[in-house]
Amino acid sequence: MKRVLCSIFLILTITTIFVGCSSKKDKDTLVVGMELAYPPFETKDQVGNPAGISVDFIREFGKFIGKNIKIENIAWDGLIPSLQTKKVDMVISSMTITDERKGIVDFSNPYANSLLGMLVNRDGKVKTVEDLNKSGAVIAVKTGSTGFLYAKKYLKDAQIRSFPDESACVTEVVQGKADVFLYDQLTIYRNWQKNKEVTEAIFIPFQEAEKWGVAFPKGNEELVTKMNEFIEKFYSSGGFEKLSEKYLLDERKAFKELGFQWFFDLKNGENDA
Repeated sequence: MKRVLCSIFLILTITTIFVGCSSKKDKDTLVVGMELAYPPFETKDQVGNPAGISVDFIREFGKFIGKNIKIENIAWDGLIPSLQTKKVDMVISSMTITDERKGIVDFSNPYANSLLGMLVNRDGKVKTVEDLNKSGAVIAVKTGSTGFLYAKKYLKDAQIRSFPDESACVTEVVQGKADVFLYDQLTIYRNWQKNKEVTEAIFIPFQEAEKWGVAFPKGNEELVTKMNEFIEKFYSSGGFEKLSEKYLLDERKAFKELGFQWFFDLKNGENDA
């Protein structure tokens, strides 16, 4: 009987130790949600580990706050639910701050912005932004994207064709079935690079920049405040300059030549020097 009691006591002691260690580990670790499908911001390296601008950024935040960082790869439509259920402590995944999202999660101050660009067919009807909203213009958009919403709101005279993925939109333009593909500037630039012989990349002026922020479950004011402090420090110390040089050196040069506003220039309408 004594042996049984001793065994039970030993098991309970070991369990308590492990639970205590587990709790301590959880307390010292921030779980971060990302969809690792938007290089070079959120992606994977050659062996499948998280990599990219957002990964480097959040790991620097971990050092700033004195926490370990654990990244969870979560499909886009599961990111906000993962915050609501507190599966993750925060989400950084090139997520635009919107009024609708602010109703269900909290956001940091903006750390980057993104604008729309146009991938146009050289032989198509659309040559400038002014040609977009005209009868006969055929515009390809990814369903549910910002380009989709922009087209539905502002381009009612054009014919809008919606597709479930980016590659289908690009194919429509390359094959001359659509005059233009509306999407974020980085994607437009990269697809232009792949199809220079038949396409051109054009910036859309006078649009309001989308601001990206880090998302949190509602009510975690302390963590949001820490993130805002870090973003300010990261900017002032040249952190985003270094990330641009590491991941986006060619893109930055091309953006300037094309007149595209840079990701980390938060002053809308002014290009990064």
